[in-house]
Amino acid sequence: MKKKLPKLRSDKEAEAFVAEADLTEYDLTGMTTMRFEFQPKSERVNMRLPKPLLQAVKSSAAKAGVPYQRFIRQALEEAVRPRKRA
Repeated sequence: MKKKLPKLRSDKEAEAFVAEADLTEYDLTGMTTMRFEFQPKSERVNMRLPKPLLQAVKSSAAKAGVPYQRFIRQALEEAVRPRKRA
């Protein structure tokens, strides 16, 4: 049986834990993928959407656990990302 992750109260504790622990010993099934945004946002886009579409976007963003504007940005990034050929 795998160990449960400890409660970490600060970034410093988390950094030390990840640096020293063998994560294969821990149950990571409850973990979710987290995307970090490093590029500064310098440009604006203004668009009008039908209300039902915006409501659907906000609902999907809430289910994904991200703000709706980030959700839209991720959808745009995916749409322009080069596809890998099989």
